[in-house]
Amino acid sequence: MRRWLLRSLWVLLGLSILVPGGVWLLLRGSLPVLDGERVLPGLAAPVQVQRDGNGVVTVDAADERDMAHALGYVHAQERFFEMDLMRRSAAGELSGLFGADALPLDRRMRVHRLRARVHDNLDVALGDRRAVIEAYRDGVNAGLAALPVRPWPYLLLRQQPRPWSLEDSVLTGLAMYADLQDPGNSRELALARIRDVVPPALYALIAHDGSRWDAPLSGAARGDAPLPDAATLDLRTLGAETDTLAGSAALAPPSASARERGVGWPPVAPDSSPGSNNFVVAGALTADGRAILADDMHLALRAPNIWFRVRLRHADPAAPGGKVDVTGFSLPGLPAVIVGSNTHVAWGFTNSYIDTADFAQLPAGAPLREYRETIAVAGAPAETLVVRESDWGPVLHENADGSLLALRWVAQLPGAVRLDFADMAHAADLDAALAVADRSGIPAQNLLLADRHGRIAWRLIGARPDRSGTCRADGIANMPDASLPPGTYPFNEPCHPWPLRTDRAPSLVDPPGHRLWTANTRVLDGDALAEAGDGGYDLGARAMQIRDGLFARERFDERDLLAIQLDDRAVLMERWWKLLRATVEHSDDPALRRLEAASRQWEGRAAVDSASYRIARGFRGITLDTLEAGLLAPARQRLGEAYVAPRLPQLEGVAWPMLEQRPANLLPPPFGSWDELLAHSARQLETDLAAQGSDLAAHTWGERNTAAICHPVSRALPGLFKRWLCMPAQPLPGDGNMPRVQGPSFGASERMVVSPGHEADGIVHMPGGQSGHPLSPFWGAGHDDWVQGRPTPFLPGATAHTLTLRPR
Repeated sequence: MRRWLLRSLWVLLGLSILVPGGVWLLLRGSLPVLDGERVLPGLAAPVQVQRDGNGVVTVDAADERDMAHALGYVHAQERFFEMDLMRRSAAGELSGLFGADALPLDRRMRVHRLRARVHDNLDVALGDRRAVIEAYRDGVNAGLAALPVRPWPYLLLRQQPRPWSLEDSVLTGLAMYADLQDPGNSRELALARIRDVVPPALYALIAHDGSRWDAPLSGAARGDAPLPDAATLDLRTLGAETDTLAGSAALAPPSASARERGVGWPPVAPDSSPGSNNFVVAGALTADGRAILADDMHLALRAPNIWFRVRLRHADPAAPGGKVDVTGFSLPGLPAVIVGSNTHVAWGFTNSYIDTADFAQLPAGAPLREYRETIAVAGAPAETLVVRESDWGPVLHENADGSLLALRWVAQLPGAVRLDFADMAHAADLDAALAVADRSGIPAQNLLLADRHGRIAWRLIGARPDRSGTCRADGIANMPDASLPPGTYPFNEPCHPWPLRTDRAPSLVDPPGHRLWTANTRVLDGDALAEAGDGGYDLGARAMQIRDGLFARERFDERDLLAIQLDDRAVLMERWWKLLRATVEHSDDPALRRLEAASRQWEGRAAVDSASYRIARGFRGITLDTLEAGLLAPARQRLGEAYVAPRLPQLEGVAWPMLEQRPANLLPPPFGSWDELLAHSARQLETDLAAQGSDLAAHTWGERNTAAICHPVSRALPGLFKRWLCMPAQPLPGDGNMPRVQGPSFGASERMVVSPGHEADGIVHMPGGQSGHPLSPFWGAGHDDWVQGRPTPFLPGATAHTLTLRPR
């Protein structure tokens, strides 16, 4: 027996060494090749692929097709799993990897039948770039096949990767539509239903479209909402049921979504929306006449990052001097630089939030086409989704009277993705870049441009509805009966299904102030705004802070623009801190006294060591939730199950005048006074903070705003392994309503400051790192520079690895 036990112990000891070692060797089998030579069939000439110490890739090729071929090879070896997620998320095919838990996401997207639409309209998407996309596809599949072991996430999921297709590159572009726009058009639906059941004065408050914080490029600030008097609107007289509903919502204990609004738990900001900052100064404001562009795109953060840094160099007769040299951020799945600089022109984006979708109301019994979509489900039987579709688009909702709501969304239509945008790499100057924008099929964005001659421009770029006067952008058909809710049309009236357009967009070229800025807020006014519509513009506080930073000085260099990107001053929050202090300073309530003691010191920034910022922010969040509940209670009560909660990004411009003027007719029940409401908000906040530890001053913003940036498969793993797939849990400065947007898993997915022709002086940050492999030397490379805001070079550094790809 003793000998058997000893033998068993030796076997167990051997297994404890061999099994981890085997797993380690298996994982290493999916690492990309970094050095040496490899044969890549289909190349016309050898291609050199260099990597610097952070894994930033430089591709030197003979022509664009060879560049795309090699870039596809590199993208696949570094990021194939992430590419797979992009195509699957757009097509509604995630359940095939992750099982039934992903079915709600797949149903949401599969109703649009994007893969089928891409297949039917592939020639429109590819245009004259088919040969380049074919080369990219072949490179992707060669790079995947060259890995000795399939990418490591497929081992965990017990799945096999499927080859890349031409359609998959178009779906990658459509995935950005789903990320940046609302595939269900839920905000427009919510407002349409609310407008139908509440008094006009109440709807005007709910739908108010601006605030005193507005900073548009065209027109004036909307200003805060004018408040109706008691004769026009009185929340106290809208019914006892409404009072009960509003009161129960206001007095409920803080929920995960209400606590410290905009942070939530798990640590993903529930009121964060995909967005960005970009701003640019013309040569008149720099020492040597250079124009400088800054861009940081705000998205959900993960490891690895959504972007992949590259420098692409190849001969091209269409480029200035016959050569392309473009540096910036590529999107694995597409052979192009999405934002960057080509030594002649630099460009960057922010999400435009124009109106890109409309509902049509169809009568019961309207003629429809029916499609049966099969959704594969890992580990379970496939599900069949029946999609009913009209000429307007798929049916998303059926009303109580049997009528139907069909949605027309730009992403459904031919031309939503057109790969002509890659021609930005050839643009010689501002005018050439604007011409590329005219034919670019991308999600509608605010494009900022700078060229090497010191010129700058803003332009609305991308696919947008061509309503051509038949339908106004506010969603009301131009017909005598305009009684329908916004965003709904009778199917057989003059508002016919609209096509797309990308040309003749609003622009502002060579502005007299030599400065331009956008930050997801309203940019336009007047007729141009009426045509573009309002898809839910963000509160203007971030844009105003950027604008004011640009006008605070008359000379700029790259570090000055980086300083604006890293500005974490709490300009918006200061007045809320003062309101909190007025609420708690003279209170006898022990809870409020504790809050008073913890909030005395105002640092004026969203700093990691600031307790007062976190407290002021939490107070604002709970107060806004309470006021929002009161304003929406009548609609919730009257709509019942048909109620859809709207996103109200301009609520600040309604709430603050209510708190300043304190009208009794707008006081949400069951509060007897505005002082009582504010004390209640403070008391809720104190309860929430005290539950996390009795020392309120120890609850800093950094404790709450701690990075949770992980690989997508980490959610399915236990804690030890999950930590291995996450970036360090570091406290992060910054927040949503200021230029430095950094949340636990949402924020600036990149920062770029660059002047075309002066790329060597440019600055870049990217969280999450280049590589998707945790054993790679580039896993998380550069991430800490993003956290700390350390300036790092825009161009790739010294070559650390060289791979030569040769034709057969």
